[in-house]
Amino acid sequence: MNQISKKFATFISTFGTGLAIAAPTVTRAADDLSTNDLGVDAISGSIKLGSGDVRQTAARIINVALGFLGIIAVVIVLLGGFKYMVAGGNEEKTSEARKLIVSGIIGLAIILSAWAITSFVISRLVSATQDA
Repeated sequence: MNQISKKFATFISTFGTGLAIAAPTVTRAADDLSTNDLGVDAISGSIKLGSGDVRQTAARIINVALGFLGIIAVVIVLLGGFKYMVAGGNEEKTSEARKLIVSGIIGLAIILSAWAITSFVISRLVSATQDA
């Protein structure tokens, strides 16, 4: 790449960055927006969001995700146990199976501690922000 090409590429990238920064200030949006301008009237009644607390919903999502990860960790431990049983005394296969079992147990410990921490934080958050 010669010197002129480098300068042209630098100019184009600088010009593009400046345009991206300046464009929002030039295109001023309307000051008074109604719900119809945002398309809320078009979708009213078709989206069911529920009336539950957002914190409780987040806690449920986290519990489901951690439960799924816990199942995966148990499957890894079971796979390691199966590999250990069918190793037939082969030292290399048994060491690989032991590593798999230890990794699964460590993963399960991390998942359980993450569940305990999130459970504690969510319960404290809910109790601190509830109306007295």
